[in-house]
Amino acid sequence: MNTVSGTGRLLLAATPLGNLGDATRRLVDALATADLVAAEDTRKLRSLASGLGVTPAGKVVSFYDAVEAARLPGLVKAVASGQTVLLVTDAGMPSVSDPGYRLVAACVAEDLPITCLPGPSAVVTALALSGVPVDRFCFDGFPPRKPGERRKWLSTLASETRACVFFESPHRVAATLADAVEVLGADRRGAVCRQLTKSDEQVERGTLAELAEWAAGGVGGEVTVVFAGADPVAVDVTDVADLVPAVQQRVAAGQRLKDVVAEVAAAAGVSKKALYDSVVAAKK
Repeated sequence: MNTVSGTGRLLLAATPLGNLGDATRRLVDALATADLVAAEDTRKLRSLASGLGVTPAGKVVSFYDAVEAARLPGLVKAVASGQTVLLVTDAGMPSVSDPGYRLVAACVAEDLPITCLPGPSAVVTALALSGVPVDRFCFDGFPPRKPGERRKWLSTLASETRACVFFESPHRVAATLADAVEVLGADRRGAVCRQLTKSDEQVERGTLAELAEWAAGGVGGEVTVVFAGADPVAVDVTDVADLVPAVQQRVAAGQRLKDVVAEVAAAAGVSKKALYDSVVAAKK
């Protein structure tokens, strides 16, 4: 074990999405040697360790949303005292819509060593399998649950040229896709990936209309969705004022003015300052 004072560190380790064969050698070694293992679900952690044929050498503690804040001081103290603390979540990479970033931030604030053991991620796996252009993408976690807020979120993707990948509850996939058809258009392409890496893995690809029709019959399992980015629109701009309504629409949907201005100006090939000034002037 790593118990020498001053040599502690935090290890963020990706865990298999479903197929144990995706576990890395580094994950197995870390489970066998870490002084302390912080797990989103201790039962799943012990099941994972058993499946990998390894017994955690250190103490195992729970680290999920409800106890995250209370656990932080003790885990930071453990790292500061020279212990190796291994953080794992139920599947995939810690901090990516899973517990982790608060612990990372706390260790960063104390200037403590942090490293990552790369591995499985539903985000990049779904992007790779989607069949849509993903050279540029954004990750949006889970969409809002309430219909009105979800449609507002979808409206921010109307002119988003990057692919968007997100997680969704199987119980809400059909509703989300139906809303997407109305807000983003029936012809936008996408993919719904369920049970990634498991024996019943399934990837449905098609237009949003086709995906919505498929999902209406019910979807089960862990779900990751990818929407293709919007097609770039060639804009013949003789006056930056022509772009103001598009900026106003996205800002009204909740996006930051400066971010929207930068994206719209870049796409149209106009000055950010000129567009920003035009938007501000339109408010008066």
